[in-house]
Amino acid sequence: MSKFKKKSESSQDIPTAALPDIIFMLLFFFMVTTVLRETELKVEQRIPRAEQLVKLEKKKLVTYLYVGAPKDQSLGSESRIQANDAFIGIDGIVQWVNQEKSKLSEVERDQITVSMKVDEETKMGIIVDIQTELREANARKIMYAAPTKAKDN
Repeated sequence: MSKFKKKSESSQDIPTAALPDIIFMLLFFFMVTTVLRETELKVEQRIPRAEQLVKLEKKKLVTYLYVGAPKDQSLGSESRIQANDAFIGIDGIVQWVNQEKSKLSEVERDQITVSMKVDEETKMGIIVDIQTELREANARKIMYAAPTKAKDN
């Protein structure tokens, strides 16, 4: 009696065939873009302020040395050198630099820059010893990391 007949019922389902592909693309995106912390600091760091700063272009060529009093009181209160999550002595710096250079390509090995993050309470004697060892390891580019100049009150 009705003049209009209902045509075939169409399904209202959302196609989910491409959903796993989208999820994996998002997963890979976040895995690639996430930066993980490279080094856990085991020394105290109060870095002196600087007036003139220069930003580095190639951070891949920078390796970091941290110098300061250890956070763990059982290790003493004298300044210690930390490189790659481990304490090293003055005599281990040459070996550490050679190890860091071996991670780079042949062309980039002479362009390595050692960034020193030194606590402001550290005595200059250990810094001079580190500089001497870096010269022996042919790591001539040394950078002292510092935050920007503090605002005057």
